[in-house]
Amino acid sequence: MFRLWGKIFKDNHLIKDTVIENNTDDTRTKKIFNALDAICYEFDLGKPIWLDVTIADFKKHAKARFTQDAFVETIDFDFLEIQVIEE
Repeated sequence: MFRLWGKIFKDNHLIKDTVIENNTDDTRTKKIFNALDAICYEFDLGKPIWLDVTIADFKKHAKARFTQDAFVETIDFDFLEIQVIEE
């Protein structure tokens, strides 16, 4: 089972969170992108852009933060964080 935890933070406080589960036979990359799409849909956000620093952090820690730089529209929080909690 694959699970991705999505969290929105503002002023160092957790505002919203959700866990997306995926039991399909997709590749890990597809599972991550599908889960991120589901998180963005649930939080009513546009899809963030994967910057080089975001990709490097995700490869290293299985966790990534998307700040205002990763979004096209203005966001009313500090960052969206995703973290793989089970593979």
